[in-house]
Amino acid sequence: MEGHHLILGKTTDLITGETIEDTHDERYRQKIARFLVNEKSYAKKDIKPRYDLLAQAGDKMAIIKVDFLVSLENRICMIIKYGPGSITTRQRPAIAASRLIAQYQIPVVVVTNGEDADILEGLTAKIISNGFDAIPTKPELIKLSEKFTFPGIPTARIEAESRILYAYDVDGSCPCDNSICRIES
Repeated sequence: MEGHHLILGKTTDLITGETIEDTHDERYRQKIARFLVNEKSYAKKDIKPRYDLLAQAGDKMAIIKVDFLVSLENRICMIIKYGPGSITTRQRPAIAASRLIAQYQIPVVVVTNGEDADILEGLTAKIISNGFDAIPTKPELIKLSEKFTFPGIPTARIEAESRILYAYDVDGSCPCDNSICRIES
């Protein structure tokens, strides 16, 4: 066992076909991937799993994972951040991530524990719906995307959001969490 995740063997990632470690958390991530493809009509090519995102607070840096980026017509329109337990505490760092991944505000942010979900509007961080089944289908996201303006994120805001993400996902993480790569400066 590495870190604090029990390794149950190997599994195949639904989206990429890669062989990855099988953990309890990964089983939930694969459940989410199957749900997106089988129930929500996304093509595998619409979804990028395990996106590496740099979080920085002053001279402290770390790479954290964003579980899924969902793109339509070469624009990221939705991110999904998974974490076990309470999803309420995961809302703010997920919003911060949505402001760091691209040079524009990602419009839909989903936080989920694999059983429940909060769907947030990226620009305002307001909850627009609740429940795992409320994650938008591809046709719903296409319809929503017609209203998206994809505003840019000011440089000062990027720095603040990066600090917020670092505080929640790195400083607030278990020291044995090996899913976060702390970068020594």
